[in-house]
Amino acid sequence: MKYRRLRKKRGLAEYNLRIIVSGSGSIKPRAKIFQHKFSPLIILTTHRAPKKVVERLRILATEVKVFGKKEINFVAALRWLRKKWKVRRLLCEGGGELNDIFFRKGLVDELHLTVCPKIFGGRDAPTIVDGKGFSRLADALPLKLKSMRRFGDEMYLVFTPA
Repeated sequence: MKYRRLRKKRGLAEYNLRIIVSGSGSIKPRAKIFQHKFSPLIILTTHRAPKKVVERLRILATEVKVFGKKEINFVAALRWLRKKWKVRRLLCEGGGELNDIFFRKGLVDELHLTVCPKIFGGRDAPTIVDGKGFSRLADALPLKLKSMRRFGDEMYLVFTPA
């Protein structure tokens, strides 16, 4: 309740806009996100998604928008989100492949990273940047530490591109 009042006080909508990204449109219609309609739900996809799938998604979402043939054109998508939906800040909670695209396209303003005292890994373990990634250290994206906070044994770090 307090969160929603604070958003309204800042001139924002009561709830966040929710955005799903799927180049193929392979989203389960029974997914939890479709069960609760409390804020606009936007789906970004590509021409790779079959027309029947896109039409089914149009029934479930507030809006379905196609950006690109095989890969989503995130530069155009972000421009559209800003113009049509007044999006000024976007929190991306995607996987390593989505992160990879955003990093390579220079679309990341901040990286919020939590370091937990647990070891997880292995050859097939996901990383913060999967997809193409940066294969050479010389090509790596340099980051600058903006802030850090410790809570118990966890560290909360915020980086900006250098």
